[in-house]
Amino acid sequence: MKNTKFFSMILVVFVLVASFITQPITASAAELDVQAEAAILVDFDTGKILYGKNIDEPINPASMAKMMTEYLVLEAIENGDISWETTTEISQYAFDISANSNYSGVGLRMDYEYNVRELYEAMAINSDNATTITLAELVAGSEGEFVKLMNQKAEELGLPEYKFVNSTGLKNNNDGVIPPEGTSSDEVNLMSAKSAALLAYRLIRDYPEVLDFSSRPTEVFDGQEIRNWNYMLPHNTTSLDQYYYEGIDGLKTGNTGDEKGKMFTGTALRNGKRLISVVMGTSGSSEIRYEETAKLMDYGYNNFHTKELFAAGYQIEGESSLPVAKGKEDTVEISINEGFSAPIEQGDEDSYTIEYHIDEDKLNESGELIAPIEKGEVIGTAELIYTGDNEYGYITGGSSHTVDLVTEDGVEKANWFMLTLSAVGNFFGNIFGSLLDTVKGWFS
Repeated sequence: MKNTKFFSMILVVFVLVASFITQPITASAAELDVQAEAAILVDFDTGKILYGKNIDEPINPASMAKMMTEYLVLEAIENGDISWETTTEISQYAFDISANSNYSGVGLRMDYEYNVRELYEAMAINSDNATTITLAELVAGSEGEFVKLMNQKAEELGLPEYKFVNSTGLKNNNDGVIPPEGTSSDEVNLMSAKSAALLAYRLIRDYPEVLDFSSRPTEVFDGQEIRNWNYMLPHNTTSLDQYYYEGIDGLKTGNTGDEKGKMFTGTALRNGKRLISVVMGTSGSSEIRYEETAKLMDYGYNNFHTKELFAAGYQIEGESSLPVAKGKEDTVEISINEGFSAPIEQGDEDSYTIEYHIDEDKLNESGELIAPIEKGEVIGTAELIYTGDNEYGYITGGSSHTVDLVTEDGVEKANWFMLTLSAVGNFFGNIFGSLLDTVKGWFS
């Protein structure tokens, strides 16, 4: 009997320990120690920033600047300006960069025409500089003109902090680099972690095919194998296995060559949930950027779950209707036209509320909607408000998310007879009210 009790106790302890070991390790944002000058983590579905460190500080992004080149090339293909099969020769400048041993290029040939797909693969997978220059020259005629497009697109996409001075991410004063027209030799590209994350967000959202390239560990280019510098992909090489991260399928590495110059913009998809991370300015070995990226990804996947906080049709208690003027009904019900969902930290569900913002142009001087009113008519917005402590806002700008506020039913305009009766009633009602006030005044 004693042995039975003893073994039962051992079994309980074993189950408890096993349960503890298999639980995801969670950490708060304050406890997350990311060893980088700047870092950010973004939920792709909502654009919500889950973690941030010095996210607004402009830093030389090195080859992560190529994400803008990738965007513009894909846009040119979408617009029909070029195609994947378009071929081009290599300029003398691109050839010289490719032949420069400092840049470990893919070894372009001047007696050969490469198509856009080949050049894009070398740029997106191997981060090759010469093929990047070639694509810039093909799209815009010169790298100088392409740089103008880069800065224009950055403004259009709403990047908060940026300066593009070349298509590659190289320093303009690097050996063999010719500063594009309109730039100087002492300039470098600049992006903040927030800008890099927003660029990655738009690149994946607008051109998801970019992941078909960035997810390839290797590729064959002009008869040779080229390797992806993203060690978090499944390279099936013993020396790199330790950096593999399940779900990683992009996006762009960067290295300025300085002590704190290792960068990585990563993205992963697990169980239908995509995250985007950026680490900039990691010290030590080149691989530390992947270790810090894994920290961010673990934090996002272990601590957040996406939840619908308020369903479509939700109404704020006490604010479920608006008065209507000149209608067959005196009021109309209002509600949100779609639900609010957000990645939520455990225990943080009660930190969210909704606030209505009625479009003043829809109201008369008395604060009434004017009939006729259509069912589902947009009469303002509803804003999701976070009242907790860890609010970084959204990658697309602002600190909250909004949806349309709509009418639940239509209200027809009252006929002229009913409007006349209402006007007469209001007229005499006002007179009676005035007389009543006067009489009250006599006896007060």
